[in-house]
Amino acid sequence: MEIHPIDAPGHERVVEFKDTAHGLLGYVAIHSTQLGPAAGGVRMRPYGHPTEALNDALRLSRGMTFKNAAADLPLGGGKAVIIGDPAAEKSPELMKAFGRVVQHLDGQYWTAEDMGMTPADMAHIGSETRYVAGLAEGDFASGDPSPITARGIFNAIRVVARHRFGTAGLKGKTVSVQGLGNVGWHLCHLLHEGGAELVVADIDRQQCARAADQFSAKVVETDTIYSAEADIFAPCAIGGILNETSIPLLKVSAVAGGANNQLATDADAQRLHDCGILYAPDFVANGGGIINVATEILQVAERQAFVDLRLQALELTMDRILTRAQAETVSPHEVAESIVQEVLRPQAA
Repeated sequence: MEIHPIDAPGHERVVEFKDTAHGLLGYVAIHSTQLGPAAGGVRMRPYGHPTEALNDALRLSRGMTFKNAAADLPLGGGKAVIIGDPAAEKSPELMKAFGRVVQHLDGQYWTAEDMGMTPADMAHIGSETRYVAGLAEGDFASGDPSPITARGIFNAIRVVARHRFGTAGLKGKTVSVQGLGNVGWHLCHLLHEGGAELVVADIDRQQCARAADQFSAKVVETDTIYSAEADIFAPCAIGGILNETSIPLLKVSAVAGGANNQLATDADAQRLHDCGILYAPDFVANGGGIINVATEILQVAERQAFVDLRLQALELTMDRILTRAQAETVSPHEVAESIVQEVLRPQAA
């Protein structure tokens, strides 16, 4: 196993890890431990270049600092990425090797489930380190965080609908969902139950067919989801998809989804604002998953009560952000970042 430090301004600690015997290559980025140990999932993707993977880890770890602060959790921000195709290259041995990387960081970073990962993978990681959450079994096991993440996003969509349309009810409203992975699928289920019409897109054609069958969803191509006519757009796949190219294509009144780092740049928040599109800051909208994971890290006995209370608080935070943004005539993203900075600033001294 090789673990090498990487200099990354603005981050407390970043390492590259490599275990050629098990095909493991990736990065752990610890953005901040100001509020507590860095917590954030590990994702596995077939990145085109190691630099792409590193940049993803850096952006995602910063997002976790903001997400944990927005959810009022005593946790900092971190993220890990593994380069590879989880469908073809993931193995128990590879997961165990990554567990040894986490153990090497000695509690500075807690890992959990993210894109390309399952509770079973967390169990393999957990055989090599105690700093893992999202386990299916154990005294404080929190399991798959996807359903709780989806609940938080659904709540955010209802808040956005109330601000944009005057009612939180979704009956008669159309929501376009990009990505039908674990979170996107659970969100579609909640939206369908809430009376919303669905337009969906995913690279997995079988998953799209399932959505058409179970939710009466309209299926569109992945490259046309941006121009699909809907009331609300819910990105639930990769980040960076709201940019100078995609934003002019949008035919929606609002954006509220589960993907991390949806904005390619901060300037894209202003682009949405200038287009009259109400944006629900992603690190607030998708905070449900880390709330669920936190019950395991913090060993919360009354897990359900903790999750319910924090989800309600997160919903109120979203409402406060959108209300303030409207009053100040600024982007909700600007307000959300300001609120988190207010949380972090008193600790800076």
